[in-house]
Amino acid sequence: MNSQEIPIEHLDTHIPENTPHYSKSILDNEVKGIHVEHIAISGEQAIVESYDNGIRTIYLFIKGSGKAEAEKKTYELVPESIFLPNAVEKFSIKSVGGEKLHFLKISCRLSDQDQKNLAELPIENTQGVYFAKFSDCQSYSEAIKSPNTVSRTILSNEYIPRTAMGTVQTKGPDQVAAHKHPMLEQLFLGLSGNECIVYADDHQVAFPPLSLLHIPLGSNHSVSVEEDEIMYYVWMDFFLDQAGERWLETHKVNMDA
Repeated sequence: MNSQEIPIEHLDTHIPENTPHYSKSILDNEVKGIHVEHIAISGEQAIVESYDNGIRTIYLFIKGSGKAEAEKKTYELVPESIFLPNAVEKFSIKSVGGEKLHFLKISCRLSDQDQKNLAELPIENTQGVYFAKFSDCQSYSEAIKSPNTVSRTILSNEYIPRTAMGTVQTKGPDQVAAHKHPMLEQLFLGLSGNECIVYADDHQVAFPPLSLLHIPLGSNHSVSVEEDEIMYYVWMDFFLDQAGERWLETHKVNMDA
């Protein structure tokens, strides 16, 4: 089988000041059932979003400050935070502090089987808002990563069927060792300071901050970071079926963290 190049797209954070609302699809049609949109907003006008029964939407905030309002509660939006409205009927997002608020809106279309599996998840995870700063999330260890690496689960698979997300952070020289997972599609989002190289089969690509890439399905892939450089990114796993979620058993929760 021929190896595939690593698709990557860099997010444009230099939006003109006179553009209060910017939206662009990122890596369109790369992962079936997943739509990623880079949105940047500014000014006093909030955007109002509504619940769609067939879709679960995840918001990853990457630059600027803002606030979300849902069910009479306010959430302070800062870089490196996650907001999942779940089944909340309506909510709003706006920027604060006079700068643009940049975020990814990741829409996951639910299959009929996903809808059935959703009903089996803890109700407290699937109905109300889930919000967290990445730095507050549960850490874990994994055999393919060094002891110097800090990995966190920012969204477990107990919220949206066939979906999980986390972060990887370390300082070079270091690496995430080569591995394969043909049971899942995977996207990487480069966070602040991230300067590393991603490899997949015979291909490699520089992976800077505020870029999104797609690991080719089934490829043998790894990540390396040179001395004094930083590796810091979000991984997003979209499993082909529920059985594939067993891959997450390789993540060993750090009980003392």
